Amino acid sequence: MTEQDEILVELRKDFVLDTNDDILSEKEILQQLSFIVSTLLQQNPEAFFQIMYRLDIPEQKLTDALTTNGDVVEKVSRLIYDRQLQKVRSRKNTSKPSSDDPELKW
Repeated sequence: MTEQDEILVELRKDFVLDTNDDILSEKEILQQLSFIVSTLLQQNPEAFFQIMYRLDIPEQKLTDALTTNGDVVEKVSRLIYDRQLQKVRSRKNTSKPSSDDPELKW
């Protein structure tokens, strides 16, 4: 499974992404996230902040994205995407101990 596939799996836990297949580019994922973020901010800000908390988006980064000039929705979407990418890479880098290691056998 590629990183993009793993990111999609993670994002689908919190967002309904409009896909017919599992092959989406980073740009397509960000476009869909932007639409969802925009809708949440306008219609249900409480749900938006709950999702940001659940995704473990750093509060300071979120505050900066929401209060600085520029496209807020695009910045928040990028934060979400980058956080999910970070989680995927972290899981890959955290190796499980081998059961063949005699030091680990009881």
